[in-house]
Amino acid sequence: MALNVYLSGEIHTDWREQIVTGAEGLDVTFSGPVTDHAASDDCGVAILGEEPNKYWHDHKGAKVNAIRTRLGIEKADVVVVRFGEKYKQWNAAFDAGYASALGKSLIVLSMPEHQHALKEVHAAALATAEEPEQVVQILRYVLNGSLPG
Repeated sequence: MALNVYLSGEIHTDWREQIVTGAEGLDVTFSGPVTDHAASDDCGVAILGEEPNKYWHDHKGAKVNAIRTRLGIEKADVVVVRFGEKYKQWNAAFDAGYASALGKSLIVLSMPEHQHALKEVHAAALATAEEPEQVVQILRYVLNGSLPG
């Protein structure tokens, strides 16, 4: 069995690299959003033309990014959504809801102090992890039936 895993959410830490590195040797293909913050913010105006109003600048970028995000989630078998410490990832909440609505297997990666704020997102998930290594262990178990240790 092979898995397509979409890694969504927070882009300011190396959690994606931790999961990809930890999953080496597993039959997993990873995808995700553009994690270059400036490119992600400016993709709409870079492709479709400048906008003097910041709202429309952001709107164009959000729409172009949504094409990539929706395609990635639709093609995924498993969607991992990370809610980080420093920033509020409103887009991650959308991604979690979209994945859940499509019936995708959803893993939420978040910190214990966000449990209350994310209770509805956690309720939609099949697993809620606190560390990237736990996500790797879930993928290993799903693919091989093997437990950690």
